[in-house]
Amino acid sequence: MAGETALATLLRSMSPYLNDGDYVFCTLPDHRIPHGCEVIGSFREQEGLTLIVERHQAERAGLSFDYVAAWITLNVHSALEAVGLTAAFASALGKAGISCNVIAGYYHDHLFVGRTDADRAMDVLQQLAAQAE
Repeated sequence: MAGETALATLLRSMSPYLNDGDYVFCTLPDHRIPHGCEVIGSFREQEGLTLIVERHQAERAGLSFDYVAAWITLNVHSALEAVGLTAAFASALGKAGISCNVIAGYYHDHLFVGRTDADRAMDVLQQLAAQAE
């Protein structure tokens, strides 16, 4: 099923959802995922394997991290070739002083914002969607 490409529709239909929990980014120089660690996302870089995992999983596995994030899912099925959605929400969050790390899944975009900024980020995203109507 193809995703949406029309920016106005994407913005209007974002339906941001704040997932429960705290999430962290860890790096593994040896690329070996600890046994029993459930990975939310990963990316292989020259310096090591970056993992996104729930905070308690990282702590249990002895993985170090610097940044504790909240995970927001945009519940619109955005096409991978859609133009402008990331720029729109990143600009809105940036104007509010909120850092955002974005992961594009096949169906949805996933935003990781600082844990203390989660509620403000949700407000910004909901306002952005309302303005697109």
